[in-house]
Amino acid sequence: MVRQQRTIAKEFVIEGLGLHTGNTVKMRVKPAPPGTGIKFIRVDLNPPVEIPAVVTSIPEDATSYRNTSISTGPAEIHTVEHVLATCYGLGIDNLVIDIDANEPPEPASGTYASYVRAFEQAGAVNQGAPADIFTVDRAVTLKENGIEIHAVPADDFRVSFTIQYENPQIGTQYASFTVSPEVFEREIAPARTFVMFDDVERLRAMGLIKGGNLGNALVFTREGVMNEEQLRFPDECVRHKILDLIGDLSLLGAPIRGHVHAVRSGHAANVRFVRKLWEVHQARKRAAGATETGVWDINLIQEIMPHRYPFLLVDRIVELEDRKRVVGIKNVTINEPFFNGHFPGHPIMPAVLIIEAMAQTGGVMLLNTVDDPKRYLVYFTRVDKAKFRRPVLPGDQLRFELEMKSLRRGLCTMQGYAYVDGKLAAEAELSSVIVER
Repeated sequence: MVRQQRTIAKEFVIEGLGLHTGNTVKMRVKPAPPGTGIKFIRVDLNPPVEIPAVVTSIPEDATSYRNTSISTGPAEIHTVEHVLATCYGLGIDNLVIDIDANEPPEPASGTYASYVRAFEQAGAVNQGAPADIFTVDRAVTLKENGIEIHAVPADDFRVSFTIQYENPQIGTQYASFTVSPEVFEREIAPARTFVMFDDVERLRAMGLIKGGNLGNALVFTREGVMNEEQLRFPDECVRHKILDLIGDLSLLGAPIRGHVHAVRSGHAANVRFVRKLWEVHQARKRAAGATETGVWDINLIQEIMPHRYPFLLVDRIVELEDRKRVVGIKNVTINEPFFNGHFPGHPIMPAVLIIEAMAQTGGVMLLNTVDDPKRYLVYFTRVDKAKFRRPVLPGDQLRFELEMKSLRRGLCTMQGYAYVDGKLAAEAELSSVIVER
């Protein structure tokens, strides 16, 4: 899975009451540049305090009971899991969230489908930079006191959950979803938080659920549900636990490719599990010598493009503006196999391969317009107005700059230029088509 980072097209505001604190709160959700992640800013404090939504913003000795809280110093934000689950479920990577209290507002209806609609109305935009995907390549497990959470390899992001409650109205429930924006909106976001009636007074005495009511939370007795609106799903409780888990998993700061299955877990265990994933993710980056993220390196290019040695002719993408522009690099060395015959004693890169490398650079942008690039190929259909201004030699670095002139029903036309040391080496108008393998 390769995808671009995403943010929203325009800001929006959500107001309401915090679920646990009961505080009145206004939350302004704003677009953010690639690599920002999700950041809350407590604008009610002087000066405002930034709190990144990552697991390192949770102190090691923090305790979590009915919600997940993040902090920077003494500045805290409680119950971040629902908002973060919405961002994660919709594939939004970068946001700045100005908030004027210590807890996001809970939807009056208890359904985060209303949050989803706010995000949909704002619109999502691709940002050119690749998302920092965490691929589960080996099992990661947490087991403690009857609680289990496992992450195992999978081709997409799947979440499964098993709950077991003594209350006969809940009992044992299991649900599993491959999470996409459509599935999140339809199957997960409507599921309300829930509580046992016998626990209500105790939780309020602890300073919790001050903003909870029968409009935004399910209340169970042993005989049934006290709410006028009954269950939205027969397994609504386990679906809300999946929503909570997605929100907590988002604290990894990277989309997950893998299957996460939890049994009887809550926020505290979820956070401990995310810490384990974080350690694996950081160790993997250190081992790879990664110094930056959001870069289309050769590994990501090979996940998108089907070409391989000796015909993969682009080494790096340095700029990508979704459906508009792409800039790629090809390092030309004497080890290129074509130099053996073109020409012996006078090596020159064949002009047709310069055009091919230019087209492959454009192909990275074109294949980024489909959901699953590995299912597709890009075929050349036409080359027009090709001109070659200077020879390309071993040791040169080709910089390809392409602009998309049109894209309609998989048919694409791009204008491409190739530069060496800032001087134009070649140019052409390229036409191509996306086809399914």
